[in-house]
Amino acid sequence: MTEPRQPAITSRRKPKQARSNDLVAAILEAAVQVLAKEGARRFTTTRVAERAGVSVGSIYQYFPNKAAILFRLQSDEWRATSEMLARLLDDRRRPPRERLRRLVHAFLKSECEEAAIRGALDDAAPLYRDAPEALDTRAAGERALRAFVDEVMPQAPEARRALAAELITTTLSAVGKRVSETGRSQAKVRAMGEEVVGMVWGYLEGAGGEGQGLAESRPRC
Repeated sequence: MTEPRQPAITSRRKPKQARSNDLVAAILEAAVQVLAKEGARRFTTTRVAERAGVSVGSIYQYFPNKAAILFRLQSDEWRATSEMLARLLDDRRRPPRERLRRLVHAFLKSECEEAAIRGALDDAAPLYRDAPEALDTRAAGERALRAFVDEVMPQAPEARRALAAELITTTLSAVGKRVSETGRSQAKVRAMGEEVVGMVWGYLEGAGGEGQGLAESRPRC
């Protein structure tokens, strides 16, 4: 029995002229609006075309189906998050714990700002989450986090460092999902962020082998 084919999610062609770029930008903006209003189940290329004021044929010049549009929205978000993650974690001018704090707060802030379409994109994820393009896009952020864990836990076994990176990713995703769904106040989100920082840093200290590789990097009071 053959596996069901994954729908094509790669854009048909890249816009090369300013006019084409503007058209793709208009399509994506319309897609965000439709997704926020209608949700993933009622999301169609026809609705996107109507909202963007273009023909369905214009959409199909760049996106073969609705899965491709949704993946583009999701991959843009993943890429932005990965770049933010790498930038904050690789800032060696700051001690590791401060880098972690800045990352957690920036991540939770972005989750709250994107709450309007977060749930809808999660609902649409089965359309593309296992596609090679999706796996490649997510991998960049995972590499940045793993490099940070390797830096702060140099004495820990490789398997423990891999597990630590996975647990941090899982924790951030779970807390981000929670705050984006519940509409908490900024003060509450920040308080939760501080708790996450303390919890994760405490875990890294313990998992690093009684704090090996972490003690010298603690910020001084």
